[in-house]
Amino acid sequence: MSAFDQIREGLEQAIVHASGASIDVSIHTPVKPDVKSIRQKTGLTQEQFASRCHISVNTLRHWERGDRQPHGPASALLQLVEHDPQFVMNTLAKNGCTEVYCDTVD
Repeated sequence: MSAFDQIREGLEQAIVHASGASIDVSIHTPVKPDVKSIRQKTGLTQEQFASRCHISVNTLRHWERGDRQPHGPASALLQLVEHDPQFVMNTLAKNGCTEVYCDTVD
């Protein structure tokens, strides 16, 4: 089956599903991250975390309040931080180790 045929089939299935008809499809709903909890695992303030992750403090605050949700690469980065905050924060450190976790990095 060509790529075009696969896309067409997927669109046809989406139309049937959207109409409310029963169809055998898989629906993938991304899990909304608890951004505040993830940041708190790092021990960093909002300002420090935002700086380390190269995002604005306002964006981080919107995520933590639930006004907005991170998408794409930001969502992936948060998943990594949640899994291993020490490694990710040390990797993101700009000018060597000047903050949290630095004593454990070789």
